[in-house]
Amino acid sequence: MKQEYESLFTPWKIGNLEIKNRIVLAPMGGTCIFGWMEPGGSHFDKEAARLLLKIAKHDCGLIIPGIAPVKDMLGGKWLYQNTGKFDQLADFMKEIHATGAKMFVQITAGFGRSFALTAPLAMLAGNKFLNAIAKPYIDAEYLTAAPSVLPNRWADDVTTRAVTEKEIKDIIYAFGETARLCKEAGVDGVEVHAVHEGYLLDQFTLEYTNKRTDEYGGSFENRYRFAVEIVKEIKKTCGEEYPVSLRYSVRSMTKAFRYGAMPGEDFVEIGRDMEESEKAAKYLQDAGYDMLNCDNGTYDAWYWAHPPQYMPQNCNLEDVTHIRKFVDIPVVCAGKMEPAAGAAAVEKGGIDAVAFGRQFLADPKWVTKLKRGREEEIRPCICCHSACFNLTKHNGSANDQDLSESAGMCKCAVNPRSMQSKKYRVIPTKIPKKVAIIGGGIGGMEAARILALRGHIPEIYEKSGELGGVFIAAAAPSFKEKDRQLIEWQKHQLKKLGVKIHLNYEIKPATLPSADEFIIATGAVANSIPVPGASEYAMDATDYLLGNKQVGDRVVIIGGGLTGCEIALDLYNKGKKPTIVEMKDDLIAVKNMCLANTSYLRDFFKTNGVQTYLNASVSRINEDSVDITLSDESVQHIEADSVILSVGYHPAPLMQADENVHLLGDCRSVGNVRSAFWGAWDIAMKI
Repeated sequence: MKQEYESLFTPWKIGNLEIKNRIVLAPMGGTCIFGWMEPGGSHFDKEAARLLLKIAKHDCGLIIPGIAPVKDMLGGKWLYQNTGKFDQLADFMKEIHATGAKMFVQITAGFGRSFALTAPLAMLAGNKFLNAIAKPYIDAEYLTAAPSVLPNRWADDVTTRAVTEKEIKDIIYAFGETARLCKEAGVDGVEVHAVHEGYLLDQFTLEYTNKRTDEYGGSFENRYRFAVEIVKEIKKTCGEEYPVSLRYSVRSMTKAFRYGAMPGEDFVEIGRDMEESEKAAKYLQDAGYDMLNCDNGTYDAWYWAHPPQYMPQNCNLEDVTHIRKFVDIPVVCAGKMEPAAGAAAVEKGGIDAVAFGRQFLADPKWVTKLKRGREEEIRPCICCHSACFNLTKHNGSANDQDLSESAGMCKCAVNPRSMQSKKYRVIPTKIPKKVAIIGGGIGGMEAARILALRGHIPEIYEKSGELGGVFIAAAAPSFKEKDRQLIEWQKHQLKKLGVKIHLNYEIKPATLPSADEFIIATGAVANSIPVPGASEYAMDATDYLLGNKQVGDRVVIIGGGLTGCEIALDLYNKGKKPTIVEMKDDLIAVKNMCLANTSYLRDFFKTNGVQTYLNASVSRINEDSVDITLSDESVQHIEADSVILSVGYHPAPLMQADENVHLLGDCRSVGNVRSAFWGAWDIAMKI
């Protein structure tokens, strides 16, 4: 282990509870030990337990699973009434403790206006008659209830109702009873969710979401009363020595409903600012909380709590180290944390421990690898959120996420085994085969890796001089450092496994190498648009990203999907003046694309004045300008030094699939990192 990491592997205490090291598994929706959106009183999520136990076995000091609502979201039964779950939890805690790790259960009061309503749930929440019919199964009105009447974060036409005082008292009691059952099951402590991220308890603390006139609104003490009474109830029920952590956002980083602040921006905070946070942290400590598990943000500024690629590394560390000065209890920091930065902060006393979330999904064994000096073996999280938390929101939609995605979160784009260990397994083959993989992109490399692990003999044939395929272009912007690390990780794995690689080797159907089976991973080709001047004056997105063609200062990007928006961000960061032209009524208006990622880009463009034309079509591309037609049929003339086309791709398979020929990735159906990795496993497991 490198000396710079040593402080991470020292013990620390939460109250009287000693934790073996300073590494914490941050709670993530989907790793919920009591399941997620399941009815009934005896469900214990064995898949989540399997992942949590693996993380514990590989040197994580404190395990915090995802939220456990005090009231079941389906069926409306109180969690403390479902005692069968706690019997199974007791058995599981013995396994956790055998690893030397400790575990807290995170208990939530609810979501309030942040509940991610899908279109069907939005219909229930906005219609009292329909909600009454569905109430025995799911009560959308209750699930979205907030401190006051507020706009739902996800459904544009839904407002919340106010939580009643009786409901508040029932929730407080439920926290105490649930914590008692956790303690009896051997759980080391509980975490209260949350004065954090704009969830229900946080909405009570914030002036812009709490307009109540009773004892739970108005003054500072009233706004924080709900969170204070919860910890007092837990201490009354479980004893003063039982550790209670609080998930806490130091600052809200919020400028308005559905509009967050950019890193480094000078703005007017409508939520919790640092001055209030200094007071609140001490106040919550004095109320009885034993730890603050910190980051920043609300669902209106969601990218602070769920940082995408575009956010800086260690984006919350400065604020969290500041708030540590105002309390005597341990403080933990989360948010794109780097081990070296976390270790340095621990060594200086700025924080007490470091929380990592999605990195554990990408590689549950990463702490052991770090400890043993094998950093090159760690599969990086690329912060894409495309499998772990892809709740989607664009103009006019509710949460536009597939139901299957909502039901099964905390999967991983680059590690299909996370939360899917039964489906994706490396099973040694009984009949080794020689498999030719045509195309050395990320899908082809992953297929080769799994085939080699199973005992097959894969060989990669790549027509260029470098592995990575189109992902090289995708990883080109400066904020895509984790994408570049992923390519290097794959190369290292293939070298370690001895996979034979042929570079600068173009294969054609008539010159296929000798093999038992073939995987075709030849990718896709860029679409064009039938517009005068497109072929003469516009370049493809990959030409820009790879540096094949240079751009001037004024750049028009045709296409406001993810790639087009990332190019615009990259151009702005380089001092250029990008303009986006998009046919749809919003940027990145697609399903299963995480709001944390898309809202950052939309907010960035809004804050920095990046010109965006929606509902617009291109009528002509000229040598020094672009003509577009707007929704009102008017024509806009945009001056441009360069034009970049980002209008999608279409598959380009070398040959068609048959019994021994398998199409993988974009050459089968244009997708993303997730479809490339998962598709590679799907094929490699069947050969």
